Amino acid sequence: MNKYNDPFLAILPSLDVHGEFEDTVMTYVGSFIEEQYKLGNKKIVVVHGKGAGILKNKIHESLRKNRLVSRYYLYNFNIGCTIIELI
Repeated sequence: MNKYNDPFLAILPSLDVHGEFEDTVMTYVGSFIEEQYKLGNKKIVVVHGKGAGILKNKIHESLRKNRLVSRYYLYNFNIGCTIIELI
């Protein structure tokens, strides 16, 4: 079976946190956001998966408080991805 690769997501810097623990995921996401901000990227993707929503909820809770994040939202075509817009 061929896996469909979304060209929109392919051009954005992304971080896949599948299989990470709730306690450690924000270390990776926070570092990724800081690195991408320093590189001048304005839009990035975090792939957290669909599952029970534990990682998604933890990530969204942290993004609300992050001063580098201007906006974030679930990707319409794959709710296992969060698109983050940086300041």
